[in-house]
Amino acid sequence: MKRPDLPAWLEPQGDLLQKYADILASDGVDHGLIGPREVPRLWSRHLLNSAVVVDPEVNLVPAGATVADVGSGAGLPGLVWALARPDLQVTLIEPLLRRATFLSQAVENLGMSDRVTVLRGRGEEATAVWGTFDVVTARAVAPLSKLLGWTVPLLRQGGRLLALKGQSVVGEIDGAAPEIAQYGLRNVEIILIGSPWVDPATTVVSATRGATQ
Repeated sequence: MKRPDLPAWLEPQGDLLQKYADILASDGVDHGLIGPREVPRLWSRHLLNSAVVVDPEVNLVPAGATVADVGSGAGLPGLVWALARPDLQVTLIEPLLRRATFLSQAVENLGMSDRVTVLRGRGEEATAVWGTFDVVTARAVAPLSKLLGWTVPLLRQGGRLLALKGQSVVGEIDGAAPEIAQYGLRNVEIILIGSPWVDPATTVVSATRGATQ
């Protein structure tokens, strides 16, 4: 599966991303984490869709940030972010043993163990043990009203939530108004990222927890 043309900032990481794409297309399918029909569009629908969010020019994820990916599944977007941005420290949080085992093996095969940690558990259980992070993300995990309870407690004060969502997210934000108020989120906005590299653009809900530092 040949990789497509990549944005200039991402090109230096192209070989590692291709290795991960090959893992997804083989072990990922065998483990039931990626459907066989997704293989031809791994780059456009999954890898680039995730990677564009950490484009340094977009400036959503600061240099040297600590990142938690809740419900990481096959490593999307967290493992892609770690591959795309060598400056990030990423923790992949996944409750299911089968998925966590896949992630651990993928991280080892990619030589990422120094910057990527796989933790088997749930986001809402994590804070007391693992502390808080600069950025917390999740992709296609749950409606925003439920997702906030799993993700926001992992954010430091002033940290940013970046939830990769579908195009119906406006209704989710309206439905999550009580939770947004409960958790003290501010600057809640929908950002479309990635054109012309992904079509449609990646839809991201961005929100900041509490006061800035």
